[in-house]
Amino acid sequence: MPHVIMEYSANLPGFDATQALGQLNQALFASGQVATPLDIKGRAHALQDWVIGTADVDRSAHGFVHVTVCLLSGRTPEAKQSISAALMQVLREQAYPAGVRVQFSVELRDMDRACYGKDARAGG
Repeated sequence: MPHVIMEYSANLPGFDATQALGQLNQALFASGQVATPLDIKGRAHALQDWVIGTADVDRSAHGFVHVTVCLLSGRTPEAKQSISAALMQVLREQAYPAGVRVQFSVELRDMDRACYGKDARAGG
């Protein structure tokens, strides 16, 4: 916990998803809502199949980056709003290809503390 899941349209050459994830994780940790940075698990998915608008919209001119953050329940709405704003700022500061209108979105989801399970161990 928490999980940072970034999905983005595959028409964003030059977009460095690994760098963006690192910056998202850093911003999330800087919020003070996460005990240790090693608790944050980030992953990114470039989506080959996506549509913005209707079928007649030029896919090459429109793209998106959407971040979902799953957090254990119990944070105040103000804390979640602050996290969302910080992550949105990270998305705005990334490098995107010229000529592509990129839409950004951030969603925070609560995970039920009573039902969440986690285990960690060294391999070998």
